[in-house]
Amino acid sequence: MRWQRLIRFALFGSHELEEYAILMARIVLGLFFGISGANKLFVPSETQTMYETLVAASVPFPHAMTYFVSSVELVGGLMLIAGFLTSVACIALMGDMTVAILTAKLAGLPKGVSPLNWLDNFLYLPEALYVFFFIWLICSGPGQFSIDRKLEARLREVSGAYPKARSQE
Repeated sequence: MRWQRLIRFALFGSHELEEYAILMARIVLGLFFGISGANKLFVPSETQTMYETLVAASVPFPHAMTYFVSSVELVGGLMLIAGFLTSVACIALMGDMTVAILTAKLAGLPKGVSPLNWLDNFLYLPEALYVFFFIWLICSGPGQFSIDRKLEARLREVSGAYPKARSQE
C-alpha cells in the first residue's frame, strides 16, 4: 500500500501540497522583487546602477523610469507576499521583466549560435524564468493562503452569483 502511494506521488505529485507550493512561490518571488525594488529605491548606489542600466538600454525618461520600475518591483513584491491582487501584481512584474529582457538582456545573448543554443541561452535568463512563474501564478490563482481568497469569499457572500474558486469545489 505504501509503495502504491509513493508511485502515485512520483507520477502525479500531491494535490494536498499544491497550496503550499503556490504560497512558497508567491513568498519567494515577492521577497525577491520586494527587496530588489526597495534596494533600487532606497540605496543610492543601487538607484544609480538602475539609472545607468536604463540609460545604456536607451529607455526613455531614465530618471523617472528608475523610480517607476523600482516602485513596481517593491509594491508588486509586497502584493505577491500578501496574495493581494496577485494576478495584477504578476502582470505588472511580468511587464517589468519583459521590458528588461527586450531592452537589456537580449543584446547580451551570444550571436551566431544555432536556434536551439539561442533558446537555451534565453531560457537561462532569470527574467525568462520569472515570466513563466508569473504565468503559472496567474493560471493557478493565489492559493488559499491569500488576501485574494478572503476577498473572493466575501464577494461570494455578498453576491450569491459569484462562482466558487477551483480549489474550493
